Amino acid sequence: MPTPKRAHHARKLVFVAIAAALIAIPLAFVATDAHAFCGFFVGKADATLANRSSQVIVARHEQKTVISMLNEYRGALKEFALVVPVPQVLERGQIHVGDRRMFERIDAFTAPRLAEYRDTDPCAPPALRQAFPASAAAADSVAKKERMRADKALGVSVEARYTVGEYEIVILSAKESDGLETWLRRNGYRIPAGAGAALRPYVLQNMKFFVARVDLAEHAKTGRAWLAPLQFAFESPKFMLPVRLGMLNADGPQEMVVYMLTKQGRVETTNYRTVRMPTNVELPGYVREDFGRTYQAIFDEQVRREGRGAVFTEYFWDMGWCDPCSADPLSADELRAAGAFWVSAEASRGGAQPAMVTRLHLRYSRDTLPEDLAFQETADRQPWQVRYVLRTPWAGDENACPASKPYFDQVRERQEREAATLASLTAGDLATIRTRMNLIRRDPPLRWWEALWPAQK
Repeated sequence: MPTPKRAHHARKLVFVAIAAALIAIPLAFVATDAHAFCGFFVGKADATLANRSSQVIVARHEQKTVISMLNEYRGALKEFALVVPVPQVLERGQIHVGDRRMFERIDAFTAPRLAEYRDTDPCAPPALRQAFPASAAAADSVAKKERMRADKALGVSVEARYTVGEYEIVILSAKESDGLETWLRRNGYRIPAGAGAALRPYVLQNMKFFVARVDLAEHAKTGRAWLAPLQFAFESPKFMLPVRLGMLNADGPQEMVVYMLTKQGRVETTNYRTVRMPTNVELPGYVREDFGRTYQAIFDEQVRREGRGAVFTEYFWDMGWCDPCSADPLSADELRAAGAFWVSAEASRGGAQPAMVTRLHLRYSRDTLPEDLAFQETADRQPWQVRYVLRTPWAGDENACPASKPYFDQVRERQEREAATLASLTAGDLATIRTRMNLIRRDPPLRWWEALWPAQK
């Protein structure tokens, strides 16, 4: 099911909304979904996450912010619209229709990853062995005047109208939330119960309301079945994301992945706990068959343990390099397209880019996320990622050399630890995991006296 989208608060603050939080108000206001490491990259878990989560890219530096929202709306396009509280009337140039591929690129670059290492031959000379590394169209004038009179009676004014790509956009001001709710209803938005109360804090802060619908004719020209991302540029002293409106018509937990692009350091939440996902642990080899599903089970278990009030860090790295690389780093052009305005258009594509990326993942509901998300950019520049490791045993014979038998004993011990680790991370059944690993039960050797007589009942 698609996740609704909407936005946030604060007078002069902004918070043009974010995927998932941005009040995706359909006409039904209800969204009716390298070389640098020893080993090799095996897979990433982005597909499972992207299909289930709303995604937003936030580029932030010196109170300037660009927010890009991917609208995973899967109902009738004639019923889609987006309502976003904004601090002021945005100029036409501050709104842009982006390219979906920038989400695909940044998702692939930051996704939790699986890496595989192959054990070396235990019989090879020591010098040859490798150490395992640490790891809106205007109508005729009469109808227009009539609408303006009706809008004025409601305390609602249409401040601006734009057409941006496939979107028709109006920016509204409102004197009271009930009038705004009535305006939305009269203009075809079936607002759910409680909308007036949810909009009231933004009206009281004198925020404006950005409303975007799909121009069906323009969209048809694109030949796409999906909606292009919307991007907003603005300035605000507040570093935050609006999520409260996103829960207005939610019928269950909402899930969101946020990609933070900054110039200096890692981003964390200031009003909720920021928790790092488990990483750098060894898992059974069969996980490579369906890593996406396995990672989802790991995330589900972490949410159960930590609660939905936690925000999970899944990746933080300099955008100029990676280890291991699940995708190439974004180029200077790609970073600027994603909103990183401080990156020079002439920046070297082969060198390090002055951009850091933090990937945050959260699952929330109205009772677990009572406030909009507030963030800070920290001084931390230490690279960190969610990475799981597969160790492929040497394929030789256990009796190949004196060192091979102790090696295989260590492999069996390691595989037992891998099974226990996966069971702990996913709350899975240990016996089932051991069976999938084809682990053979090995009883301890008989003690000297047990070999003397048959077991007695």
